[in-house]
Amino acid sequence: MYSAVSGLRSHQIMMDVVGNNIANVNTQGYKRNTAIFQDVLSQVISGASTPTANAGGRNPSQVGLGVMMSGTAQQFGQGFLQITNRDLDVAIQGDGFLVMEKAGETLYTRAGALFVDADARLVSSGGGLIQGWGADATGNIDPTAAPGVIRLPVGDQNPPVVTSEVKLGGNLPAAAPIGEIVNAGVEVFDTTGAAITVDMSYEKTAANEWTATATYGDPPTAITLTDNVLSFVDGELTGPADLGIDIAAGQIPGVQDVTLVIGGDTDRRVTQYSDDTSLAVVTQNGAPAGVLQSIRVGPDGIIVGTYSNGLTSPIAMLAVANFSNSEGLERVTGSNWRASSNSGLAQLGPTGTGGRGSIAPGTLEMSNVDLALEFTELIRSQRGFQANSRVVTASDELLQEIVNLKR
Repeated sequence: MYSAVSGLRSHQIMMDVVGNNIANVNTQGYKRNTAIFQDVLSQVISGASTPTANAGGRNPSQVGLGVMMSGTAQQFGQGFLQITNRDLDVAIQGDGFLVMEKAGETLYTRAGALFVDADARLVSSGGGLIQGWGADATGNIDPTAAPGVIRLPVGDQNPPVVTSEVKLGGNLPAAAPIGEIVNAGVEVFDTTGAAITVDMSYEKTAANEWTATATYGDPPTAITLTDNVLSFVDGELTGPADLGIDIAAGQIPGVQDVTLVIGGDTDRRVTQYSDDTSLAVVTQNGAPAGVLQSIRVGPDGIIVGTYSNGLTSPIAMLAVANFSNSEGLERVTGSNWRASSNSGLAQLGPTGTGGRGSIAPGTLEMSNVDLALEFTELIRSQRGFQANSRVVTASDELLQEIVNLKR
């Protein structure tokens, strides 16, 4: 009877484990548990005997004393990734956990729905402070330093970028007569982020030669250009040799050296064909001051800010932890764990290094619970409980028969 009672108790715990798995079928980052049984120490009725010349050996006779739970095993298999397209949703593909601090305790989670709190800190859905490495003033991130709370500079303004390079592309008409002038404006940014328009003029001075001149401001102020003669052979640019027109520093207030790149790239070059004029600015590397407008997490775990001037800048990098024995972690809530004496120490580093998984931005990892499997386990636990209850009933009937012997 007591063996059957231990079976009832163990199968009830198994039912609890299965029921918890089913309850968390939609919990982000949840990892299923399985119950592990072991038999209780058996009672020896008669021991084994050694074979002799006249008699064979005899095996021991033992009766089991029931069953007990030896433990539960956490299954850290990958959960299904659900696409959310939300900038602050991340999922880890492979091994690893996001690191967070909550109530002074370091926890590890697979639930990647992240938010920004009133103090501009990156937090989990449960309020845990997400840990990582912040970028310095130059945008560099040092993942070898101790991680800390990630703060997002809401309302941050990045400084203007002074223009130093302008890339031109397009065509100058080969059929243009000597003396024809083609005008094309170039916009550059000074140290304050103000845009200054440089009026460029290209005059055809020979059959395959154009000379560039430039002015700025009102009234126009002349700008001295270096390497300002453009030479062509069969429509392709051959001069200047460095394929760039240079504006020396100091000629435009607040602007340093500027190079007008006119060749070198197959899709960004100046030509002289019979087509119409299409000379224009393709790109320029200057920008006005900008205000942070949005943030997103990249596949490398780097949080990138996008500013109103179109520039992007790294803000921080998520810290990812892995363990020598992930199954030894102690579960705190459905998707959060803490280190234990058998999990090993947390190994922190960037995603994709040291055996850590990769980041899938704009997605969330769902529970790895398989309902079909859980319902099968549910049936097993129910039938095991039912069978043990029958043993209790049979034991009760035997006791009843013994009591009836007195009659």
